[in-house]
Amino acid sequence: MADRLSARLRQDTRSAHEAARANGFLDALVTGLLPWEAYADLTAQHWFLYEALELAARTMADDPVARAFVFPELVRLPALEADLRFLHGPRWSYRIAALPATTTYCTRLRYAANSHPIGFVAHHYTRYLGDLSGGQYLGRGVARAYGLNGEGHRFFIFDGINPDALTTYYRQLLDTLPWSPYEQDEFITEVLEAYRLNIAVLDDLRRRWT
Repeated sequence: MADRLSARLRQDTRSAHEAARANGFLDALVTGLLPWEAYADLTAQHWFLYEALELAARTMADDPVARAFVFPELVRLPALEADLRFLHGPRWSYRIAALPATTTYCTRLRYAANSHPIGFVAHHYTRYLGDLSGGQYLGRGVARAYGLNGEGHRFFIFDGINPDALTTYYRQLLDTLPWSPYEQDEFITEVLEAYRLNIAVLDDLRRRWT
């Protein structure tokens, strides 16, 4: 039905999807046009973002609404840290830095995701459903472009998960949320803000590496 929250999301975020794709940085990665350091930089920015998001998940795990979206099997920090050890060595934490846009994104994410289930689910949805859909294409492309064979791209690998099935289940959960039309509008507004912040990170990466 067109009035389902999941359907509204697909419709209202279509232009944001297109804007992210138009950035060009990710396409340059999957075609191998950039040095491996550019991919390592993307991985580092992901680490900062997922540290903020997964700390928020701990905070919201007891919330009666948000807890339905806390999937332990989606946790990405261990995979990101394994990737960074492969890419930068055991002292990886001394060799990465957040870009200005990443810092701004993390600040907004911490504020929104720790204060209200609407903000948490908005940022959770934007990151993880992206990983389960377009992220799968990106992961395969990066592995092919940079000769990675299991190591260095674990972030994109969800062991024991069927991405399509989990995406379908996730959208069904969204459609059962007891939110008023106003709260749904607030949720979609925050999702769009998360998209904008993500595009800003990609813009910073594009300016640095292209």
